[in-house]
Amino acid sequence: MSDLQRRTLLRAAALTAMGLGAAVAAPGTASASASADTGDGRVNGRVPRGAISIQLYSLRDMLTADLEVTLAALAQIGYRKVEMAGTYGRTAVQFRAILDRHDLHATSTHVGVNANWQASLDDALTLGNRFIVHPWANYATADEWRRFADELESAGAAARAAGLRFGYHNHAHEFARLPTGERPYDIITATDPKLVHLEVDLYWAVTGSADPVALFEQHGRRIKQFHVKDRAADGSFADVGKGTIDFRRIFANADETGVLEYIVERDSQPHPVDTARIGYEYLRKVRFGR
Repeated sequence: MSDLQRRTLLRAAALTAMGLGAAVAAPGTASASASADTGDGRVNGRVPRGAISIQLYSLRDMLTADLEVTLAALAQIGYRKVEMAGTYGRTAVQFRAILDRHDLHATSTHVGVNANWQASLDDALTLGNRFIVHPWANYATADEWRRFADELESAGAAARAAGLRFGYHNHAHEFARLPTGERPYDIITATDPKLVHLEVDLYWAVTGSADPVALFEQHGRRIKQFHVKDRAADGSFADVGKGTIDFRRIFANADETGVLEYIVERDSQPHPVDTARIGYEYLRKVRFGR
C-alpha cells in the first residue's frame, strides 16, 4: 500500500468516526472534473476553480475539535484555498505546516487592526497569505468612523510595504445612516483604494439593503474578494444556492471587476461539512452571463 493510500484510509476512518465519511473520496477524485482551470484567470461565465475558497469560521467548532481531520475533509471536497480566522492554538509556523500537509493554501486571513500590527503582518506572510482583512468595526458617530478609516489607511500602508493587500469586510450596519446622514461604508471607501480594498460580504450587503451590483458600479476593481453567503427568505443564513440571493446576477455584473476570491461562508454551522460541500459544488457548477 502506498503512503498516499494509507493516509487516505486513515483520514476516512477518522472522518467516519466523526460522521463525515461522505467527505472522503479516493485520491484525486474530488478534483478530477475541476482540473481545467486552476488559476485565477477569468473563465467566461464561470467561477475559476482557483478563485474558490472557504472561510474557516464556517467550521470553527470542528476545527477546535480536530483541526487535521477538518482540513482533510475540505481538501477532499476539492478546496485548495482557505481564508483564516484564527490559528486554533497553533503558531503561524505550525498552522502553515498543517495546511501544507493537506495541500491547502491560506491566501487570506481575518485579523483586526491592532497595536502589534507588524507581528500580524509577519504571521500572515508566514502563513502564505496574499490578503489580510479587517473583519469587523462598529461606531456610533461619523467622527469615530473617520478616525477608524485613518487607522485602516495606516494599516494598509504597512501591509503594502510588507507585500500584502489589506482589505475591509462589511456587515449590514455599515449601510445604515448615521445621525449626520452619512453611511459608514461611504466613509470607509473614502480611504485610498491602493491601501484598502473591499471584501464584500454578499449576505450582509443584501441584509443592509445594499445592491451588490451597485457596489460594483461604484467601486469596480477595488472589490477583490467576495464572501459568498446565502440568505433564507426569513433573513436567516442558508447554504450557498439554497437561499434567495441571486448570485448569477451578481457574478455576471462583477466578472469584469476582476474579483479574485469567491469565499464560501455560513455564520451558523448546523452541518458545516455539508455547507462546505454545497458551497463548493455550487461555485463549480454555476454559470452566468449578461
